Amino acid sequence: METKHGPFFISGVDTDCGKTYVTGCLAAYLRHRGVSVITQKPVQTGCETVADDLVEHRKAMGIGIQLEDKERRTCSYLFRKPASPHLAARLEGVTIDTNKIADDTKYLLQRYDVVLVEGAGGLMVPLNDECLNIEYVMNQKLPLILVTSSKLGGINHALLSIEACKNRNIDLQVLVYNRMPKDDPILADDALQVIRKYALAAYPNMKIVDFRSSDSFWGVF
Repeated sequence: METKHGPFFISGVDTDCGKTYVTGCLAAYLRHRGVSVITQKPVQTGCETVADDLVEHRKAMGIGIQLEDKERRTCSYLFRKPASPHLAARLEGVTIDTNKIADDTKYLLQRYDVVLVEGAGGLMVPLNDECLNIEYVMNQKLPLILVTSSKLGGINHALLSIEACKNRNIDLQVLVYNRMPKDDPILADDALQVIRKYALAAYPNMKIVDFRSSDSFWGVF
């Protein structure tokens, strides 16, 4: 799969599936290949000044905080309460405007060839009272990279997420199977085979990454 220009939305099946780490590693991989790439975390909760996930992305990429980070173009909304975006925003008297998020992505695309947009939480997390993450992806027609995990329960979360994407005609291009630290290799290997079977039945052209390090993206991007 050739590296395409444009934005990719990265979401996960869980709030703790390694989505931020995978996003940083993918950005690092692309940057190492000479691709002009930046990450975006449109909504970050549980922070005061700088989006924690962006800091982790930059560390993985081997760079410091960028001008676009300081301009708040890579993080449209930052909230103190570690909660779902819609609630964290409401507690501060703010309503998340998805048009602002989309405008910030367009701005970044004027400076970079690839923008990796890491969503807050999973696909069904609400951004506001009218829009879930998955609906934002659908409305913006963004290609999706879905991060799954080898944790117990990962099969169920992965298959439900894939089904939700299929029902909404989401362009699910890549599934990243994140082998969590200290996973059980017997369970992990079996879960990957089950997820692969159902994922390819729904999306025959999907690329599946058995993620262990940045090099796992070789041949996919």
